[in-house]
Amino acid sequence: MNRLLRLLHPNFSVWGLVDFDPGQNPRFLDMGSYTPKNILITGAAGFIASHVANRLIRSYPDYNIVVLDKLDYCSNLKNLLPSKSSPNFKFVKGDIGSADLVNYLLITESIDTIMHFAAQTHVDNSFGNSFEFTKNNIYGTHVLLEACKVTGQIRRFIHVSTDEVYGETDEDAVVGNHEASQLLPTNPYSATKAGAEMLVMAYGRSYGLPVITTRGNNVYGPNQFPEKLIPKFILLAMQGKPLPIHGDGSNVRSYLYCEDVAEAFELILHKGEVGHVYNIGTKKERRVIDVAKDICRLFSVDPETNIKFVENRPFNDQRYFLDDQKLKILGWSERTIWQEGLKKTIEWYTKNPNWWGDVSGALLPHPRMLMMPGGIERHLEGSEEEKSESFVPSNTRMLVPPSKSCSSPRKPPFKFLIYGKTGWIGGVLGKLCEKQGIPFEYGKGRLQDRSSLFADIQNVRPTHVFNAAGVTGRPNVDWCESHKAETIRTNVAGTLTLADVCREHGLLMMNFATGCIFEYDAKHPEGSGVGFTEEDKPNFFGSFYSKTKAMVEELLKEFDNVCTLRVRMPISSDLNNPRNFITKISRYNKVVNIPNSLTILDELLPISIEMAKRNLRGIWNFTNPGVVSHNEILEMYKQYIDPKFTWANFTIEEQAKVIVAARSNNEMDASKLKKEFPELLPVKESLIKYVFEPNKTNSTQ
Repeated sequence: MNRLLRLLHPNFSVWGLVDFDPGQNPRFLDMGSYTPKNILITGAAGFIASHVANRLIRSYPDYNIVVLDKLDYCSNLKNLLPSKSSPNFKFVKGDIGSADLVNYLLITESIDTIMHFAAQTHVDNSFGNSFEFTKNNIYGTHVLLEACKVTGQIRRFIHVSTDEVYGETDEDAVVGNHEASQLLPTNPYSATKAGAEMLVMAYGRSYGLPVITTRGNNVYGPNQFPEKLIPKFILLAMQGKPLPIHGDGSNVRSYLYCEDVAEAFELILHKGEVGHVYNIGTKKERRVIDVAKDICRLFSVDPETNIKFVENRPFNDQRYFLDDQKLKILGWSERTIWQEGLKKTIEWYTKNPNWWGDVSGALLPHPRMLMMPGGIERHLEGSEEEKSESFVPSNTRMLVPPSKSCSSPRKPPFKFLIYGKTGWIGGVLGKLCEKQGIPFEYGKGRLQDRSSLFADIQNVRPTHVFNAAGVTGRPNVDWCESHKAETIRTNVAGTLTLADVCREHGLLMMNFATGCIFEYDAKHPEGSGVGFTEEDKPNFFGSFYSKTKAMVEELLKEFDNVCTLRVRMPISSDLNNPRNFITKISRYNKVVNIPNSLTILDELLPISIEMAKRNLRGIWNFTNPGVVSHNEILEMYKQYIDPKFTWANFTIEEQAKVIVAARSNNEMDASKLKKEFPELLPVKESLIKYVFEPNKTNSTQ
């Protein structure tokens, strides 16, 4: 076992807790009940499982409870604070996908019962990151089942599933889905939960594993991460912001209060029959629009002016309706009425508004929270008055040393790893992070060196990676024409390697790309106001630089962890920077006069940081709306900077005689970015506000 211990040491930490107060008496323990001894609860730093864990730890001092949680973005150790001083509680930080860890825990803790809650559960996330759901919900479950088979010591395996595996219920259905109903999942999340159920059933049939499966309605209450409907609406109402409704709000859902659900699991643990499925549900249904109205009323605000309707998600089941008779016969019933539960929940969030830290990304109408291990380790501390206490008593025996002191200062919610330190954009990004108080480090590895990228991520442990590295030429893109291998190595191979390494670590990569992959054509003529959209295929291949950028952009579409930002002719307020487009053309003897889209870095780079916080993905035209010509820019330069400045024009044909590679000229459609950030200024207004006004000389004032 010593060898196994050394293998696991770098990957997980264990806390044991002391000083137990037994609390209330058990309700379901009698001579006819199943009595566990050592229970492993997966995902119990999350919402529902934390309520179950706290309840069992409080009510059954003879049960040893081991919690296994990797502390993903929606987990929070503070959810387990009620149990922190209990001697029958131990927390293990780790991933259910680690077979070594799971086997080790089952053996060393003599686990006889598993309550498997750990899962990715947010449907919106499953549309954008479905592979992560397969990895967590199916593969993770499979690892647990195989460990149970190998150790041969498990007497109960309770698998927590969802009502969504049944698929959409007919609107006019009077009887809900019963436990033997067909499974017809309609989204990636519910499909992975149904797949996990099939594995559970197969291990029960093939290997005699004593399995029980639960399928539950929506749950609400204290401690829930605010990507879910009710806590999101509550926090938005607290901030005086409108409540976003997907579609028309007619979708119907059933809601159960968390303590009622915890009681249901307590009953199923003790009285549930092996091989059976139990629905945990209520026949009381509510439309989403009515939930929003109820919350508005409790905050004394007008629903008519405080509810907004937004675009629906790709597929939004109209209704989930369960037949809950089987569990009622077993002895459970819903105790908390809707009005009482909602009031309790609002009171809790009002008292604990910062429980989850910065959740601005989760409060968006269509959140895409990034799923990565270790995301909420920053919440090790308790309430404000408990911050000085350590989560780990000094006299507690450890299975392995903790990876870090739990009484260390609170971690910030974000930490960026930036590639491109010597580049213009990378340098400015670092300064912005310093200004905003965001911890960051520059990558030391070369993009094409996979092992060095791994080392960077292991050393820095970032929440996001920014790629501002790339070859644009020395001093311009003409250089790439005679250095094609070097250009491919960085722009293509290096970028793809970084994206792949980030994907393996569950990290979002913000990739600064280029819009110089388009040129005006018949469908997008110069001066028409019709710009190239994010969906348009590149049509400019006049330079080798543009070819490599177009190639890598197409390949990056296969990575669901990449946000591609198409930058065009970047400009900043630093007019001494030789890479600044204004600085360049103001030093040319002659310039062409063609309208182009531009990226005003002073306005847009802060937006790139906000996009990372919101975990936005896909391709974005990263330019200000509209176009501006070379002459218009130089006119502003003359007006604001140098009244004596003069310049001359020449044609594209004349320009071609003095350059090696052709240049891209186009208009980019920035409406997608403008919709996400309505405050984004048109290019000419942005030029004046961020570039020329700050540099205005005395002679022009």
